[in-house]
Order: sequence, then C-alpha cells, then structure tokens
Amino acid sequence: MHYPSMTALRALDALARLGSVSAAAQELNLTRGAVSHSLALLEERLGFELTERSGRGVRLTERGELYASDVHRILADVLTAGRPQMDARVAGRLSISCTPGFSNYWLCRHIGEFQQLHPKVQLHITAPRSMDDTSAAETDLFIAYGTGDWPGQVSELLIALQDFPVCSPRLLNTLGSLKHPKELAGFPLLYMKDAVDWRRWLAVAGAPDVNTDVGIVFGDATSAISACIAAQGVTIGDQLLCGDALNRGLLVRPFDIEIPANRSYYLVADELKLDRPVVAAFIDWLKARVMATTQRPPTTGLLG
Repeated sequence: MHYPSMTALRALDALARLGSVSAAAQELNLTRGAVSHSLALLEERLGFELTERSGRGVRLTERGELYASDVHRILADVLTAGRPQMDARVAGRLSISCTPGFSNYWLCRHIGEFQQLHPKVQLHITAPRSMDDTSAAETDLFIAYGTGDWPGQVSELLIALQDFPVCSPRLLNTLGSLKHPKELAGFPLLYMKDAVDWRRWLAVAGAPDVNTDVGIVFGDATSAISACIAAQGVTIGDQLLCGDALNRGLLVRPFDIEIPANRSYYLVADELKLDRPVVAAFIDWLKARVMATTQRPPTTGLLG
C-alpha cells in the first residue's frame, strides 16, 4: 500500500485553512512551486481533482474540501498522539501572555486539556498591555496579535485569520434576513476599536456606501463579540474568536464573503526560552488544538 506524501497532505491542509498557495507555502517553509507540485502529485495518486482555478489563484473543489476536512482531523490526531507519554521534564512554571479575546473565546475553553496532559506544569496566563506587546521579560511565550514583526524575538504564525460579518440569529429574527450586504445599512454595526475592518469588508462585498460613521465602538474583541451574541448588532469576526459561538448557534454568518485579516495571531518568544521542554510541549499542544478547532462553519445563505 502506498500512502500519500505527508508533505502533500500538509500542503492540502494549509491551503484549506489559509486560502492560498502563497500562504500555505509560507507556513510550510516551501516555495509556491513546491506546494503546487505536491498537490498535483496528490491529485494524481487520488484520481480526482482537489483544486480548481479561481481568478488568479486556486480554491478547493467540493470533493477537495471533503478530503481536506478528513486530512485536517487526521493531522490533528497525529500531532496529539503520544502526548501523555511525553518526557517527565515537562514540569515547572510556564508563563503565557495572551490577548483577552483569544484567552476568553478560545484558550479558556481548551486549556484544561493541556493541564491534564501535563499535571506537573504550573501554568500562569496573563494579559499584555496591548495586543502586540511582547515586552514582559518574565513571560515564556506570547500569543500576540499583529503582523509578524517582533525584532529580536522568534515568531511563528499560529493561524491566518479571515474576516467576515457575524450576528445573532435573534437579531435576524427581529430585523429580518440579510439578502445583500447593502442591507446592512438597516442594521446596527459593532466595531472593534475602529471601522477599518468593516470598511475593507464592505468594499470587497460591493457595499462601500454603507455608513460606518454610526454604531458602537468597543475597545476590545471580547466586548464586541459579547454584544453581538446578545443581539445588539453585527460585527466583523473571524474563525478563531467566533468559532465556538458559530458551532453552538449563538452566532451565524449571513454572507459567504470573507477577506484576509490585516493581522493574525503569532507565537512569539525569546529564542533561549524555546529550548525549555515545557515551552515546546505547550507550543505543540496549542498548534494541534487550534488546527483541530478552527474548521469554519457554513454560512446561513449565499448572496442572491
């Protein structure tokens, strides 16, 4: 029996999660040509097409999406296999700095698993002064939100985010369904610090005239998403912070239009601290769990 190449499977998974060959190549430290070649060989072995042309790029075929979803789950299982048998050196204090939004809507929902795997670890989770702040000397690892530029420190992309509108189904029941982005003019809009993300999305969605000078501006993602779940308006979310609420039906996606976020979540640390077994163990666990929990739910309906 000839198994598919692990490189090809990882390339397919990265393409499915990140949305482009370029982003997949960056994550895997490969060239775009190498990723495309791996996918072509995988298609040849499988006997069906995984990708198709879409504008200047490529997208997964319907059959490719189904296969990629299976591969995603298998790779997540591979990453977590054998974690309970890790070296007994995985012990001691571990200080993690994490943005409030990531902590509230993702980390706090999964961190118990890491503690069960490594009961000898004394885990401390703190909040940074700003979402991209990585200056605390006593911190072992930062989960920072930014563009990947942290001079003097090692950084690795944790997940490339896609932005899209989300709202409570209760809001739609009250104000009516959304058939086209232009109809957002009749809905209260919620902002995270400013209207930049909304303006970028509305421009791509063909509704640049929707007024973004009115609405409620929140100082952080936690407050904006909480208000959104409470049916106070529509906000721009992403697959990581909104994934759990989408899966539970607390939020829905009214449109099938998404855009790459300006910033994403990165793992950032001083190079010397990466040698600690407890830091390596947490990074391995975190990457596996993020991979396993960020499959994006379907939208409530396509643009008509």
